[in-house]
Amino acid sequence: MGLVLAVPLAVAHAQSGVRAPDGRVVAPIDPAAPATVLLFTAVECPISDRYAPAVRRLAERYGAQGVRFWLVYPNEGELPAAVKAHADAFSYGLPVALDTVRVLADKAKATVTPEAAVFDREGRLRYHGRIDDRYSDFGVDRPVPTTHDLDDALAAVLAGRPVARAHAPAVGCAIVRQRP
Repeated sequence: MGLVLAVPLAVAHAQSGVRAPDGRVVAPIDPAAPATVLLFTAVECPISDRYAPAVRRLAERYGAQGVRFWLVYPNEGELPAAVKAHADAFSYGLPVALDTVRVLADKAKATVTPEAAVFDREGRLRYHGRIDDRYSDFGVDRPVPTTHDLDDALAAVLAGRPVARAHAPAVGCAIVRQRP
């Protein structure tokens, strides 16, 4: 039954205009994976940039368990070449999606970059929010995070448990929803 629910979600994404930087239509939510993580980022968001090492570590750890990770650039006006250069510059090594009409951002309830969303294999949003609590406000960051929200959410989803905290507000750069 779960596959039946997830396939329409994947098809909806494919038909929505979500694209890779090379122009191919992509459907990031993967019903064959135990979970899919969408990491919302932006070419010009220094807070997102600082999370690149943490994102790479999480993707390596959970990717080995079949979790799919995608970098999603949701801001209007982000050009494919700039997005590809940004992802390459920070050595993410993840598939990239341009979501300039914010189909994925809306489904994930994402409002800032960096922000993460975890979808289970049925396509249900199980977690959305910060990666961890390194940033508690603009200009206020800890040397080391004390909570690891995305890590905890992924562990719960993979173990078949409810996510203890399904939303944790993220601090970052606002997702541009429309031009002024």
